[in-house]
Amino acid sequence: MSELQTLIHLQEYDARIAGLEAEVARLPKQIEALQASLVEAKKAVDTIKARLDTTRKELRAKEKDLDDIGVKRAKSEARLYEVKTNTEYSAVLAEIENIKALKGRTEEEILALMERQESLALEIREAEARHRTREEQARRDEAVIRQKLSAAEQELEGVRGERASLARELPRGVLGDYERILKARGGLAVVAVSSTAVCGGCRVGIRPQAVQELRAAQDLLHCESCGRFLFWQEPA
Repeated sequence: MSELQTLIHLQEYDARIAGLEAEVARLPKQIEALQASLVEAKKAVDTIKARLDTTRKELRAKEKDLDDIGVKRAKSEARLYEVKTNTEYSAVLAEIENIKALKGRTEEEILALMERQESLALEIREAEARHRTREEQARRDEAVIRQKLSAAEQELEGVRGERASLARELPRGVLGDYERILKARGGLAVVAVSSTAVCGGCRVGIRPQAVQELRAAQDLLHCESCGRFLFWQEPA
């Protein structure tokens, strides 16, 4: 295999390695996103449960208020038999009416809290069902992602080994040039030139003499603009 052909294959290996490395880096982030989604779903359940707990406390407080109102009304009604004048009697009656009005408002508030409690209990059941469904789906999705990650890691290890073997076939100077260009040019060190006579990397035109030399494929040539290794590619 010529040095040029070895470089072309080495570039193919490095492209595969770059793709696999990106995959290996991307897949764990997908798992993190799944886990974050579950945390958010659990937070939604906990938030509704906290609201329900607050509603229950408010309901207990209102029920105690209603008991206190009942005691207060009983005391006021008992005073009706103790007053001495019409003025006092009227005042106690007015007090009782105020207590009745307060009792009515408190009962309405209790009813509203009971309805809210029922509504929140339903929301919790629905939110928990959504969380369970999401949890089950997340487990399945995570298993698939972990399988892909394991396969990508294994493939990456194999490709790196093959790449290392191939790289040893190149002279140290050529390999050094290739790896320097690969790093400087975003992972693309070997590019094709076709009948359009432009560099496949930077798209700058290639001199006719250089095109002839590429077609002869006798020596390693670099793009005069970007420095990448060039090879001739016959039109399809």
